[in-house]
Formats: sequence, structure tokens, C-alpha cells
Amino acid sequence: MKQSFICAYWIAALILLSASLLSARQLPQLGKNTLREVVAAMTLEEKVSMVLGTGMHFPGMPPEMKGPDVGEITDRVPGSAGMTFPIPRLGIPSAVLADGPAGLRIQPYRNNDSTASYFCTAFPIATLLASTWDTDLVERVGRAIGNELREYGVDVLLAPAMNIHRNPLGGRNFEYYSEDPLVSGRMAAAMVKGVQSQGAGASLKHFAANNHEWNRNTINVKAGERALREIYLRGFEIAVREAGPWTVMTSYNKINGTYTSESPDLLLSILRGDWKFGGLVMTDWFGGQDPVAQMKAGNDLLMPGMAVQQKKLLAAVRDKTLDEAVLDRNLENILKMILKSPSFAGGGACSNKPDLKAHARIAREAAAEGMVLLKNERKTLPLKPGSTLALFGNAAYEMATGGTGSGDVNEAYSISLLQGLKDTGFSVDDSLAGSYRSYLTQQKAILPKPSMPFMPAPPIPERIPPPGEIDGISAKTDIGLMVIGRNSGEFLDRRLENDFCLSDAEKRILRGLSAAYHFKNKKVVVILNIGGVIETAAWRDLADAILCAWQPGQEAGSAIADVLSGKVNPSGRLATTFPVNYGDTPSSSNFPGTVLEGPDPNNRSFMAGARAAEVLYKEGIWIGYRYFNSKNIKTAYPFGFGLSYTDFQYGNVTFDSKIFRDQITSSVTVKNTGNTAGKEVVQLYISAPAIKMEKPEYELKAFAKTGLLQPGESETMTFVIHPRDLASFDTQRTAWVAEKGEYRVIFGSSSTDVQQTGSFKLPGELTVEKLNKALAPKGEI
Repeated sequence: MKQSFICAYWIAALILLSASLLSARQLPQLGKNTLREVVAAMTLEEKVSMVLGTGMHFPGMPPEMKGPDVGEITDRVPGSAGMTFPIPRLGIPSAVLADGPAGLRIQPYRNNDSTASYFCTAFPIATLLASTWDTDLVERVGRAIGNELREYGVDVLLAPAMNIHRNPLGGRNFEYYSEDPLVSGRMAAAMVKGVQSQGAGASLKHFAANNHEWNRNTINVKAGERALREIYLRGFEIAVREAGPWTVMTSYNKINGTYTSESPDLLLSILRGDWKFGGLVMTDWFGGQDPVAQMKAGNDLLMPGMAVQQKKLLAAVRDKTLDEAVLDRNLENILKMILKSPSFAGGGACSNKPDLKAHARIAREAAAEGMVLLKNERKTLPLKPGSTLALFGNAAYEMATGGTGSGDVNEAYSISLLQGLKDTGFSVDDSLAGSYRSYLTQQKAILPKPSMPFMPAPPIPERIPPPGEIDGISAKTDIGLMVIGRNSGEFLDRRLENDFCLSDAEKRILRGLSAAYHFKNKKVVVILNIGGVIETAAWRDLADAILCAWQPGQEAGSAIADVLSGKVNPSGRLATTFPVNYGDTPSSSNFPGTVLEGPDPNNRSFMAGARAAEVLYKEGIWIGYRYFNSKNIKTAYPFGFGLSYTDFQYGNVTFDSKIFRDQITSSVTVKNTGNTAGKEVVQLYISAPAIKMEKPEYELKAFAKTGLLQPGESETMTFVIHPRDLASFDTQRTAWVAEKGEYRVIFGSSSTDVQQTGSFKLPGELTVEKLNKALAPKGEI
């Protein structure tokens, strides 16, 4: 009897085990079953966990912002920004997401590995990349960054960042490309193509109108439909349609009263409806307010994920205020991304050994290609071989390779200007260099630490040369070279005093250099090591040459030396305007915004002091060169401007037709008429009839960079003009409309330097594309 009982027990146990194994084998698996089947197999708790990231922790984080209860999650790539939730029983791995716009940002060292390092390449900032006007080069940069993602085990790069340079004081302008949506869109599309060619994903950010850091988590951007469609959304549209990014990241701010991450107008009507985006939408970290509204609006993934969101979503599904089908829809978008990710497709295998030397060469090339020569009197540049130089300015010895915050990169090294010049064969005054080194060491020892994570340290006060130093050094060197440095980043917008404008110390040094060197018939060169536009008109006459080097990445000193020596002929052109005065900027009276009465009762921002605020985009479409050219406002350096060590001549414009039907092809020939090999950026602007709608004098519609033209060599540049290139956004009809009449085509070497013109006619009004009604403001802006 006992044996019979034991036998029956084991038979039952085997049956249960077999059923369990059979059930496990029959569970849907990602990649083998349909997405719908995989989602259907999830529990409600798993579904809610998967629309949230796995959390983020840093000192001082409020309890309500701590990560969700998702079990023990290992940090697969230390220093990454976050991860998605894994469900191993359904074959779903976690995906790793990491910053950033100038190169992958992860920790260079790991606690469990004392023998290896995990440095990444610090590439030039986005504004410099845009200044190359070379999409092929930017795509190569993207391929290098994408390779580092794959080799370090990261699935998605939280970049490119592509908000518009609405105002020179924007704290994160260095992460963004341009004041112009076409340049922004084309550059971002090239970056996305490059990154995603390596099997990793890219995320366009910050969607949209995140053009200020001040109160960014709560600010309400009030803007008209036309300004949004033509300026602030257009670049995103180009990148989405041309490059197919895996993901789009919503911004912190509201647009016309609704957080972008909670806006069906922005995410469903425009992004998925008008633009047919089929990828994943995620929030910026801790962005938005209402997780239920975010789910309904189509913001699939809430990052980094918080316990409070988890509780609200579970409760909403259970009390029927959130349809579980909405979660299912969003989960399918998340799973589509994971299916493509290296963590799924490659099983998470990575070498941790990208080719950093090859990537450094690309960084150096890109840096030199995007530097803009603003002034070059008396052929000061290129410097003569064997010239002796004196380097003034803190930034000559401590260059800003990139901005701060999530746009920073942990690189293994950076090349100082001093090192770059010496490596190129120039003689640099060592006594002056020693004085600066001692000063900077002393100042860094007493520098207060940043008040919170990602915040930059306060800048070190500019070293003031003691009496007689400049005069003495000018007697024994050929060139006085001053570097003006600026840095900025997250949480803070820039200031006018000692930032946009030179400090008193900088002015004093520059005046001293000009007086001493010019008295001896010697020359002064200024290098701008900046992330955003600064004032130049008040002091530029003191210098013989000015090179805008931006923030050039880890190869900074070598790349600057390449340009100063003439090894590289500068071909960078400004992708953003330098105004004469800040007050000339069209948004200057409406930046960064206004604090509303009382604090926002729903504000849970981790930014200390954030208040309910709003900003009015009263200037509408009149941003950058559209405003300066149309209103005849003089600039210090116009959009598209840049000098070369050679000269170019444009031939006559040709068209394949003088009547526009479906499209028109236009060509112009560019010839190098100087004595040095160089590249020219050809900019095509179109002036459209303004019968029913007010329009800028002309707008950039295409651009291209020539190859390296030898003296006397020519290249014919050909552009196809499409119906959308003629159209403006008609808010009454919610459509892109081209008015009938004559269209003037302008080929320029800048937005103000017209080289050749031509024209064609559109015989009748053309409705190019009808769109969904969305984002209409309440009342006047």
C-alpha cells in the first residue's frame, strides 16, 4: 500500500512537471511569436513595469521620484542613462540607453574591473558639426559613435539633439545644430543614419520647443501653429522622414498649455499621423506630470521610471480610467525597438574594444572642417612656418572640448592648444605657459564643487597679466594669440555679463595685446573656444584674425593647429547668426520667459527653484537670418558666413525648366580662383511670392559642400527643388501651400552674400500637403 502511494505520488509529480515544462515551452517568445501574442502573455504588473524604465538613483532624489518596484536590475553598462524592463520568461531582454550628442557618455572605469577602461571619443559639439555643412562627414561621425555603442553594449543613443537656436543665451545650444530647421534636420538625419548603420538606435530630442533651460520642467511655450510647423517642428520632420530614427524623446516643457509628453496633438496627430512615424516615443528623464495622460497620448516609455508612476498606472487600469489596450499599443512599440536592438539581435555580446584611434582621426577631421574663419586681415592666417607664438587666456591651456551635463563625454585625453601647436612645429613661449599652468592649478584647488550632478563648476577667473608681461613677451614672439573660452550645459541658460559679452579682464588683455603687438607691427589672433554665440562687434577690430573653433572635441588643439598652419583650409560656415548686439536678436524681449504668480502645485521637478512659468514666441517665424535679412538688421557675422584661404567664383545659374510642375533642377558651377586648394559651401535660398502670407525675404532650401578644389578647378553643383521647398504653412487651411507667381533662386556664399540668381514660375497655387489640425494656441501670442 505504501509503495503504491509513493508510485502514485511520483507519477502525479512527473505529470505536473511535464505540464509545467510544456507550458514554459508554449509561452510566446519575442522574435518567434507575434508582438500581440507576446504582449497578451504579460501580466498587468509586467505590462506596467515595461512601459517604465528601471529607475535612476542619485543623491538627494525625492522619495516619490525613486525607481519603480521592478526587482533587482543590474547596471549592465555603468554610467548609462537607463534601461528598459526585461521579461526573461518571454524572451525579452532589457535595452540600454545612454547619452549623448557629442559621443557616447558612460563611466570610464568599473568597480568590478580594475584592469580595463571604457573611454569614449569626444567628438565636436553639434553646432560645430552643423558648421561643416557636410552631411557625409556627419554621417561618418555617426557611424563611429554607433560603433562605440555596439562595442560597449549600448542599444540606443539619446541623440541627436536638434532644438532650434532661438536665442544666443540658450544653455544647451551647443548640443543643437542651428537656427535653421533645414540645417538641423539634414544634420540630424545624417547622424541618425550613421548611428543606425551600426545596428544601434538613435533618439531625436527634445521634441519639441525645448529652447531654454530656465524652468524647463514647468515652462509653457506659447507659440503659433505656423511658427511651430515651419521652425520648431520642421527639423524633426526632416529627420523622421529621411532617416527613420528608432525613437523620439519628448521634451520637458508644455506647448500651448499641454506637456509635450501628454500631447495627443504632438504625438498622435503630427508625429504618427502627419509624419507616419512608426518607432518608439520616450519621455525625457522625469518629464511630464500625468503618466496616464502620457500613455493615452502615445508616449510609450516613461524614463527613467518611478514608483509613483507604477502605482498610478496600475490603479488606472484597474479602475478602468486607462484602457489596457492603450498599454498594449505602447508595448508593441517598445518591443519593436527591442527586436532591433543589439541586446536582442546579438544577445548582448560586445567587445568593449572600439577602435578609438580611428575615431579620434574622424573627430580631428570633423573639428577642422567645422571651424569658421571670421576675420583674416593682412593674410595673418595661415601662420608662417617657424612663427613664435605667445598664448594668452585660460582656455589656451584648459580648453572646453564640449559642453557640460548629459552632453559631456568621458574621453581618455584631450589635446590642448599648446600641445597641438608644438606638435605642428610652432615655437610657443614656455615662460608664459608656465605662469598660466601655475595659476590654473592654484585656482582649481580652491574652486567650489558643483551644487548638483551634471552642473558645471564655476569658471576660473581670467588670469590678469602682471604689469609689463605683455610688452615683454611681444618683443620676443611673432604672434600674440588669445583664446576666449566659454562653457555651458544643463539647468542654466547663459548670461549677458561675462558670457555673451567679454569680461572686463578679457577686454583688458585683448587691448593690451593689440597695443603691444601692433606697435611692433606684429599681429594678434583670437581663437573662440565657445559653445554658443558671443558678442564680437565691440572688440573684433583689436584682432587681425579671428577663428571660431567652437568646442572641437578631444582633438581640439591638433585640429586648431591644422587650420592655423594651413594644413586644412577653413571651410566651416556659420549655422547660426552672430548679432551685433543681443538686443537685435528677435527673441531677446521674450527670453527665457516669465514666472507666473505662485509655484506650480504639481511641480515635482528635481531642478531646485523651478516655478510655473511661460514664454511667448511672439517673434513667430522671424528667427535668425529670416529676421535679420527681412528686417534689414545688420549683423556681426551673418548666417552661412565663413572665410577661406582661397577665393571662389560662381558661374551662371541654369534650370531644366522655367515653369515649375512636379520639380525643377537647378545647377551652378563653382570655381576655385585662388592659389590654395579649398572647399566651398554652396547655399541655395528661395524667395517666394507673398500674396496671402507674409514671408521672409528668402529661406534656405538646399546646400552642399564641394570637394577639395585645386586652384583653377571647378565643380558643378546640382539641386532638385521639390514642391515642399516652395510652400509655407497656411494655418487657415492647415496645409503646406505654395502661392502662384515668380520664385527667385539665390545662390550665396552666406545668407547676405548673393553670388548668382535665377527664377522660375509656378503657374497656379499648389496645396502640397494637407495636415491634421493640431497645437492651436488659445488666444493671441
